[in-house]
Amino acid sequence: MTHASYPALRMRRGRSAPWIRDLLAEHRLHPSDLILPLFVCDGADCGEPIASLPGVSRWSVDRIAGQAKAAAALGIPCVALFPNTPAALRTERAEEALNPDNLLCRAIKAIKDAVPGIGVLTDVALDPYTAHGHDGLVDDRGCVLNDDTVAILAEQALVQAAAGADIVAPSDMMDGRVGAIRAALEGGGYCDVAIMAYAAKYASAFYGPFRDAVGSAGRLKGDKRGYQMDPANGAEALREVALDIAEGADMVMVKPGLAYLDVVAAVKARFGVPTFAYAVSGEYAMIEAAAAAGAGDRDALILETLLAFKRAGATGVLTYHALDAARLIGR
Repeated sequence: MTHASYPALRMRRGRSAPWIRDLLAEHRLHPSDLILPLFVCDGADCGEPIASLPGVSRWSVDRIAGQAKAAAALGIPCVALFPNTPAALRTERAEEALNPDNLLCRAIKAIKDAVPGIGVLTDVALDPYTAHGHDGLVDDRGCVLNDDTVAILAEQALVQAAAGADIVAPSDMMDGRVGAIRAALEGGGYCDVAIMAYAAKYASAFYGPFRDAVGSAGRLKGDKRGYQMDPANGAEALREVALDIAEGADMVMVKPGLAYLDVVAAVKARFGVPTFAYAVSGEYAMIEAAAAAGAGDRDALILETLLAFKRAGATGVLTYHALDAARLIGR
């Protein structure tokens, strides 16, 4: 039945077949949009499953390169490394963070030896190394010391750069740390090492499984709301990003990702710089739990959420689903 008065444009014409949907798609996913986070543990020939992150494991240094090879074979350009430092090496002043032979540095070297063409991003923060679980040094009152911490973070970035890191990513949220790290890298001759600043990192409830993965769960005394951002604030994120760019950040990140797509979109629209989002552990776990309960198709949930990041303006996404997503995209 025809309707002479019907509007000339019927939007459904552009959705009528797979070929035309592909032709008119505004955003696309590609393996090069993805960064794979990897957890490093002590020991040999270890692949330790993480209960709160089903399908994700910690890998010993001798096996971590295998994960990087798998990523590279699928077209994933970069891996991000996070160490689970042995308890005996966690101290009040995080000395192990500056050890050039620590877990992280050994993992960097192992990956670079085995897969020299893949990028390695490293976490600059003290929480994997402190006995108290905070991202910085803590005084007798339990206050995280900003400037004293920044001095150590700059040294930590140099240690990681010397080990072969391509991108250092300060996740601590101390004021002024990007500028200090940039100056240290330039002064140390590492002018080609990039900085991806965790510019808008929120004090989120979605980090629980990650803390299990790096062994900091249960260690934290107090909380991180004194330095990580308040989830109620959006405009503040733009101020944080502006500061990090001014201090020399090459790229910025919003974390968590899915619950903060408005922030991702606002950052990209305002600054136009490479903008990354971290699909954090709690977001990953929710997809896995939903799929396990029969509440949604796992593959479709993975791809739809990643596409949402791209639609919001993300240059790329750090995601524990990177290997699965790259396989799905390649079908």
